[in-house]
Amino acid sequence: MGSIVKIKVQKSRSFHGKLALWFAIFAAVVSLGHIWFNSYGLIVIVKKNALHLALLMGMGFLMRPFNDRSRQDAPSWVDWLLCILSIGAGVYFVAIYGRLVESAFRPITGDYVYGLIFMGLLIEASRRFVGNVITILAVAFLAYTYLGPYFPDVLAHQGFTIKRIITRMTMTDEGILGVATMVSSSYIFMFILFSSFLTKTKASEFFNDLASAIAGSRRGGPAKVAIFASALTGTISGSSQANVVTTGSFTIPLMKDIGYKPYFAGAVEAVASTGGILMPPIMGAAAFIMCSFLGMPYKTIMYAAFPAAFLYYFTIYVMIDLGALKWGLLGLPREQLPSLKRVLLERGHMLIPLILIIFILLIGFSPLMAAFFGIISLLVVSSFRKSTRMSLKEVFEALSEGAINAVEIATICGIVGFIIGAVGMTGIGQVIGQNIVSLSGNHLPLALILCMVTAIILGMGLPGPACYMITVTIAAPALIMMGVDKLSSHFFVFYFGTLSAVIPPVALTSYTAAAIARCSPTRVALTGLMLASAGLLLPYMFVYNSEILLINFTWKVFIFSIVSLAIGLYCSSVAIMGVLRIPLHMIERILFMGTAVLLISPLVTTRVTGISLFIVMLAFHIVKSRRRVEQ
Repeated sequence: MGSIVKIKVQKSRSFHGKLALWFAIFAAVVSLGHIWFNSYGLIVIVKKNALHLALLMGMGFLMRPFNDRSRQDAPSWVDWLLCILSIGAGVYFVAIYGRLVESAFRPITGDYVYGLIFMGLLIEASRRFVGNVITILAVAFLAYTYLGPYFPDVLAHQGFTIKRIITRMTMTDEGILGVATMVSSSYIFMFILFSSFLTKTKASEFFNDLASAIAGSRRGGPAKVAIFASALTGTISGSSQANVVTTGSFTIPLMKDIGYKPYFAGAVEAVASTGGILMPPIMGAAAFIMCSFLGMPYKTIMYAAFPAAFLYYFTIYVMIDLGALKWGLLGLPREQLPSLKRVLLERGHMLIPLILIIFILLIGFSPLMAAFFGIISLLVVSSFRKSTRMSLKEVFEALSEGAINAVEIATICGIVGFIIGAVGMTGIGQVIGQNIVSLSGNHLPLALILCMVTAIILGMGLPGPACYMITVTIAAPALIMMGVDKLSSHFFVFYFGTLSAVIPPVALTSYTAAAIARCSPTRVALTGLMLASAGLLLPYMFVYNSEILLINFTWKVFIFSIVSLAIGLYCSSVAIMGVLRIPLHMIERILFMGTAVLLISPLVTTRVTGISLFIVMLAFHIVKSRRRVEQ
């Protein structure tokens, strides 16, 4: 078996032969361990967090070289040492935790040594997997807890001793073993494992075929396929870059074939894939972290996310449809597309686990329960047909790849624990919030703009979960101070942090798409920003029209709001693209944008005025376009 096992992780080492087999078995055991202590095993949460982080960091040191000059085919002795130290640190903490609790957290010298080693290992793991930006930011927050007395008055605090910092960060649930790692060790890991099993059933091919059958023949068909495929993949994917690679390798060439410019094809896929992080039930793992931060049931977050995701994808769909009209791009011939009936008959059963997960969450069970039964149902359902049935080797590979794919997210959640812990100790989040409120002169619109800029800057270059945890820790308190609902505040900064993936200059998702489209990354990023520009209005709706997040929900108010906002986003898209049935004059574009602003307002009379203006503008445009055709 060793001769046929080969593991390769992006930007990581490739293992072969016996080393690959050993590593695959170790990763599979790690996955089985997580299944056990997330289902039947009884273990204190903070102990589980320590083991989770220690095991995955240990794997990470073997997977990822120190730098580009390091040996690429096998770990060095230093990597093996770091791996052993990581696992040893986790085992040590589990062994001493009972004594720490009994002594009211009075560590001995050996405990402080453990804490220093664990912190150092996490910083190095973060540097290797997450990059310098978030690592330096986390270390800066860590240093701030000690150097607080030396900062200017507005940022100064009393400071903390090194021993207290080590204790708080590495031995309690208020630092790196806190809420972020807890979410990673339970919900996120289990859903990543579910995604790995789903991948082995060739789910991405099914999603692409399903999207092609639904939208491929429509105007600008491949671009709309990208939207549907990215949304479907986003339900299980935690990374917009991974979404681009999965769906973009199929949709970008199709878009280029029917006449889309390479940069536009790349931008469409980048914007659509970024929306995958906003798609329930997983939302790039941010939903699990959000419910823990807010202390709300998971289904509350998921319910709120559905209308928001619908409006995002609706806006992108309209922008692409108008672009296809503007450039005269048609869909693909029906004979080149898969049959929807055949796709559903042959592989439609693969939707059952996803539907089951959503159903379990909606009836009130935990995400952990949903993920566990999702994996079990997937194993059962996939066996219905030979084309999706998993062999024992594929089950083993899914277990192994699940743990491998979880290393980066575990490292992210661990390193962000420094920021969360520092904010909790120093109160810097409240200080930043107060300064935003002060700079805005206590005017909510200006405060929203400042928070938007803060979230976009903080979110640049960060994976979804890290983006959410950092932006919500630093930017959201200002909105909450100004009376904005907590859920609206969290969604506001989360959306803008997420959209930083397609906003230059650090538009990683756009750059990934550009590599597939083989064109200028900057042009893809700028085009993506144009496509997403109408969607930039959406987070403001969370604040001024919080009913779309199902806050103070009534059907009458919700339906009126969702229709008004959808029309408003449609009008903004028309104004940006400059076409409806025929090209628009500048005055028409200005009026459509003005109509969009009216429809976004929370005032009923203003919305009614906006709807009336939209009807008049639409009727005028239809008459105008018909006259042009008759001429």
